[in-house]
Amino acid sequence: VQLQASGGGLVQAGDSLRLSCAASGRTFSRYAMHWFRQAPGKEREFVSAISGSGVNTYYAHSLEGRFTISRDNTKNTVYLHMNSLKPEDTAVYYCAADPIMRSDNPIYWGQGTLVTVSS
Repeated sequence: VQLQASGGGLVQAGDSLRLSCAASGRTFSRYAMHWFRQAPGKEREFVSAISGSGVNTYYAHSLEGRFTISRDNTKNTVYLHMNSLKPEDTAVYYCAADPIMRSDNPIYWGQGTLVTVSS
């Protein structure tokens, strides 16, 4: 599985942004999709995950309510909708795929997309 994340950029605090992650292959729906992020000087952290069918979702507790994960299996794409962005959301965001939902270290990773939130 090859993953290509996009949609990052420079936004102001309070803005919204939607990240996309396009996957190759015909088995996209077999994989739970994940978003992680890594801020400068910090460790990578889990953001959200969605099951292969899209029925089940999971969020980092601190982000629930502002971030929404979704997927379109007809387009082999997973999305991360981010609202009310804060400067502390600044990070490189990575999408990842794994057969297991809520994997701590998914098998497949995309290259990351940078989100910068200015105050």
